[in-house]
Amino acid sequence: MSQAFAHEEVVIRRGRRSGLPLIVAIHSRALGPAVGGCRLRHYDSWQDGLADALRLSEAMTYKAAVAGLDFGGGKSVIALDKDTELTADRRRSALEDLGELIASFDGSYRTGPDIGTGPQDMVVLKRFSPYAYCTPEEHGGTGNSGAPTAAGVLAALRAGARHVFGDASCAGRTVIISGYGSVGGGVAVGLAAEGAHVVVSDVERSRKDDALARGYGWVEPDEALSAPADILVPAAVGGVLNDETVPRLAAPLVVGPANNQLTDESVADALAERGIVWVPDYVAGAGGIVYVLSRESEDYGHEAAGKRVEGIGDTVSHVLDVARSTGVTPLRAARQIAERRLAVNGGGDAKASW
Repeated sequence: MSQAFAHEEVVIRRGRRSGLPLIVAIHSRALGPAVGGCRLRHYDSWQDGLADALRLSEAMTYKAAVAGLDFGGGKSVIALDKDTELTADRRRSALEDLGELIASFDGSYRTGPDIGTGPQDMVVLKRFSPYAYCTPEEHGGTGNSGAPTAAGVLAALRAGARHVFGDASCAGRTVIISGYGSVGGGVAVGLAAEGAHVVVSDVERSRKDDALARGYGWVEPDEALSAPADILVPAAVGGVLNDETVPRLAAPLVVGPANNQLTDESVADALAERGIVWVPDYVAGAGGIVYVLSRESEDYGHEAAGKRVEGIGDTVSHVLDVARSTGVTPLRAARQIAERRLAVNGGGDAKASW
């Protein structure tokens, strides 16, 4: 449990309605209120849910800091054991339990959808706290954040292409998108409009017909990382870049929104040794949080929030320039940029509530 002491506050509670374990991990509030989505999923044990919350809340701290947002990093988890059957009633009870817990933070922790939750679930949470973002538009929120996340990835791709190929345009370049969901699909549309040769991959075979109908190429999931390409876009699960997959990568540029793409930070060194430019996932995938917080917390209009999302391209250029000029990996450069912001604002007092 020593990992918890890197965090400002960790609360673990059994929901009084649902009986399920609820976890809120706040890594840092040095820059402002902690933000991070609500994850509802099955784990082998609630301790695995805790490890997920700790890891993801730390990533959120760096995502917000590098993006220039005045927010810290947090995460909430409703941990289901592998045998739990979640009925509709118990799901609602679990969300009500979590809403009650989030309200107790009085705005210092704010949430939105994550794996296992969506905009309609935020409606339940918002009954208890105003700090549940991405409710459907008819409930006053911004809805699904997939579109701005995809827009941010496209801005990151252009910046990465300029750094690697000397030209921000992706026209004529082969781009493999691993993960053809809402974000990957949005990236595909944007790239195709620019004239890129888009190839997609997904474990859901039903998505192949849609991809082919749109004129995209298709590659099987186990071949997506090694297929010849100019750019690889990881847009599905994390942990895809490791000691086994990095030697097989064919693309010189890797930019995508999938969280926690590296199994270990040492993988960033392995990528650099192969001459592969990897844009840190928490930099490339920040479009959703930038847009949502701009709209729902800072009262930006749609166009102004969209311009902030486009600014991710400038952030990526800065990260890659720092990496090149100082001889460090882009991961280390992004971490240094974030740590400078965090250091200026202080670290806060660590505490745990178990």
